[in-house]
Amino acid sequence: MSELLGVAVLGAGHMGADHIRRVDQVVSGARVAAVADPDAERAKEAVGGIGGTGRITVHTDVEAALDAPGVEAVLIASPGEAHEEALLAAFARGLPVLCEKPMVPDSAGALRVVEAEARLGRRLAQIGFMRRYDAEYRQLKSLLDGGRLGRPLMLHCVHRNVSSPPHFTSAMLINSSVSHEIDAARWLLGQELSAVTVLRPRPSAGAPEGLLDPQLVLFETEGGAVVDVEVFVNCGFGYEVRCEAVCEAGSARIGAAHTMVVTAAGGAREEVPQDYLVRFADAYDHEVQSWVDATRRGLVTGPGTWDGYAAAAVAEAGVRALDTGVRTPVDMAPRPSLHDRA
Repeated sequence: MSELLGVAVLGAGHMGADHIRRVDQVVSGARVAAVADPDAERAKEAVGGIGGTGRITVHTDVEAALDAPGVEAVLIASPGEAHEEALLAAFARGLPVLCEKPMVPDSAGALRVVEAEARLGRRLAQIGFMRRYDAEYRQLKSLLDGGRLGRPLMLHCVHRNVSSPPHFTSAMLINSSVSHEIDAARWLLGQELSAVTVLRPRPSAGAPEGLLDPQLVLFETEGGAVVDVEVFVNCGFGYEVRCEAVCEAGSARIGAAHTMVVTAAGGAREEVPQDYLVRFADAYDHEVQSWVDATRRGLVTGPGTWDGYAAAAVAEAGVRALDTGVRTPVDMAPRPSLHDRA
């Protein structure tokens, strides 16, 4: 491995461009070696002005980027429907991967990725559930694992966005937005989610025509806990993520971030983050740094392909529950031995 890990970044949109900046300016031990995006001009714009630009190759083809000189690892930040092909191409080359969520949008495709990695006999992929790297989430995980509050009984979660993109559908509130809560709940509780119910209040006046927003998503776990998620993607005022764990001997709440308070003209105003890249900036930084550090040691850590598959399977059950209005069991395949819990 070279002195600086050569990373191919696939996707140069909002998330990909931020990761290109992060690898170049924030993370130590890595450099951007190649960028691929169907829009060549967007890819060129994303790498424009970053350090060592002359050593970065720009491509419109994924495989060309993976085969580019100096590429030793892959960061996938393209749209979800392109992830399966990119992951399998990276596996074929033995390249370690950090793949943004969703790993693959549908559970059948996600299971194919799990099985392909299992056939290799070793892990190559880390999936980008960045909340596991957020300081508050890690503190809550440590508290729950320590057992001081007793057995967790419930998680109360809030996930709000200022507005949704034009293409957003009612199903995407679950399989895009709530996928983060799905992984966080599995990780915090150490349990699989076994059933989903979705309640649909009257849509907000701020929601686009036809979008069922907000929703209340209820998960049951295999261990008897209950998780509720308020998801509201057109709240209009800010980006908010909160979680409260209610346990037998106490509760713990995260997400009431202490942001800047501006006092002027006889009043005070507390700033509310408007974007997930602001709220979870540190988590993304720590996630990518952790991936680079582990890759340079020949290791793969963090959430894996099974976590990506589980999120897809639970989300599919959630979308069925949304469509039918009834409690829907989660149907999951047997877990391959490669992905047994540590």
